Amino acid sequence: MKVILYMAISANGYVAKEDDDTSWISKTEWDSYSAAVRNAGALIVGRRTYNILTKQPEFSEFEKVKIAVVSKGDFETLQPYHMLAKTPKEALNLLSEFDHVIVAGGGILNASFIKENIVDEIYLDIEPTLFGKGIKLFADADFEAKLKLLNMNKLSDDEVQLHYGVIK
Repeated sequence: MKVILYMAISANGYVAKEDDDTSWISKTEWDSYSAAVRNAGALIVGRRTYNILTKQPEFSEFEKVKIAVVSKGDFETLQPYHMLAKTPKEALNLLSEFDHVIVAGGGILNASFIKENIVDEIYLDIEPTLFGKGIKLFADADFEAKLKLLNMNKLSDDEVQLHYGVIK
């Protein structure tokens, strides 16, 4: 199974503002992300990201997507095909029938997947915005990963997508 981390980020590396605001993410980026998730058929997110995502009107695009929510605490999901996992590896086990899965935050979840060295590829859709405080792409943790640029794609006049392979 291929594990793909896919995130929209500000030009200075944030995935959300301090109050979880992601309204700065463009429709172009959402369409790219949504297509990747629907193509995979499987999505892994953290509890906070799940709560944010499920309140978005666009979430209906994922009605056929199996979702694993990683949370150390008990948590009730909204659909029977949305499952709870305590660890990244447990989330992967729940979605083992898929060829590839999308991991999509937040920063704590992203760091835990990288720290366990189970990410194969990373897509970063870079939005043309900056803000000084917020949720970083990776929460502070003790890890290091080497990357190889596989592709660079211009999503719009102002947005780029970087596609990296994780060197293992």
